[in-house]
Parts: sequence; structure tokens; C-alpha cells
Amino acid sequence: MSSSKRKVERAQRAERRRGADERPPAPWGSFPLAELTVLAGIVALIVGVVSQNPTAIGVGVVLAGLGGLEVSLREHLAGYRSHTTLLAGVVFVLVTGGLFYLAGLILATCLIAGAVAFAISFFLLRRAFQRASGGLSFKAGGLRG
Repeated sequence: MSSSKRKVERAQRAERRRGADERPPAPWGSFPLAELTVLAGIVALIVGVVSQNPTAIGVGVVLAGLGGLEVSLREHLAGYRSHTTLLAGVVFVLVTGGLFYLAGLILATCLIAGAVAFAISFFLLRRAFQRASGGLSFKAGGLRG
């Protein structure tokens, strides 16, 4: 079987699994957990800025980031929209920050390790999206490729 024929069959299977413009459902049903997490993060940010509390600002950034990250990861793994660069960037930040703050390595080493982790995760996430979307390498708005 030729490579192009396999790609067409994968795309057809992906289309049958869900409509072309249907967002993937959350595992917990219709409860708006991601939206409430982002809202709680925004509230914590506002409280932190008004009261000049760096802990509240940090909690707000983390909560809002987690809410957005969950939606991005779900959409990416379902083949709905490609968020490869965003998700690989999260890996870069976690690896770099973890090595710098937890392992106590020098920043240059942490940045190199983070860049390697970014490249590997970018490749793997791109392949995961291609499998989920039926062979597309990206899908954003009306663009498909």
C-alpha cells in the first residue's frame, strides 16, 4: 500500500471519528473546569496586583496557565488544532526551570538541556498531531497542511 493511500485512509478515519470543526470534549463532561481555572487565575492575578502580593500573582499565573494548557493539550492530542510549539515551549520552561532551580546547574547548561528537550518534544508532539489528525502537519483556523 502506498504512503499517500495510507494518509488518505487515516484522514477518512479521523473525519468519521468526529466532525471537522468539533472541539474535543473534556473527559469530565460539560463541566467548565478549564474556564473556571482560568477565571480563578485572573481573580488571583488581580488580587495579587492590587495587594502587591507576589504569591497571589504567582498562583494566578499558574492557574491561568494550567487552564489554557489543558485545553491546548486536549485539542492537540485529538487532532483538532496543532499546538506543537506551545506545548514544546512548556517542556522547555519546565526542563530549564527544573534544572536551574531544583538541580542547581548553571544557566547555560540548563538552556542547552531545555533546547534539546524542546526539539525532541516538538518532533514527538508533531507526530502525535499527525496521527490524530489523519496526516495533517498543522491545522489552524481555515488553514490545513
